[in-house]
Amino acid sequence: MRIGRIISGGQTGADRAALDAALARTIPCGGWVPKGRTAEDGIIPDRYLNLRECDESAIEKRTELNVLEADATLILSHGPLHGGSALTKKLAEQHGKPVLHVDLNEMNPGAAVSVIAAWLTRVEGSTLNVAGPRLSDDPEIYRAARLVIDGVIATAGLVKGKGS
Repeated sequence: MRIGRIISGGQTGADRAALDAALARTIPCGGWVPKGRTAEDGIIPDRYLNLRECDESAIEKRTELNVLEADATLILSHGPLHGGSALTKKLAEQHGKPVLHVDLNEMNPGAAVSVIAAWLTRVEGSTLNVAGPRLSDDPEIYRAARLVIDGVIATAGLVKGKGS
């Protein structure tokens, strides 16, 4: 996979880390968000321009739409999946979409980048959905996910138009 676009559900935590990493590298980003652009911290900030609102506020709908729109889904966590992250994995598997869960408690950021980069070389397409816990469930996930996603983006040959 050559990352040409990163999408997420816009929630605090791993979702926003992915969007911020894409914005910092001028990689197109977007994704589906609940009606009203709601997140646990209120309304999703306007700097995330290309987010599309679902016709309902339930996270299940936006989660499924992001899985369906993406060529593959990456889920980052500290520990086992639960809640929306577990749902993301289940939906990706149900729809036959490539999905990788990386438990950042089990490896350092450099190892995580290597695992993800190797996985991406086996995935076709260019749109990557990134998911994981929200800040209230894991106060460290934004920092960790941002570090890993920045590393993945910087990995030679993975970013569309860079390293090739």
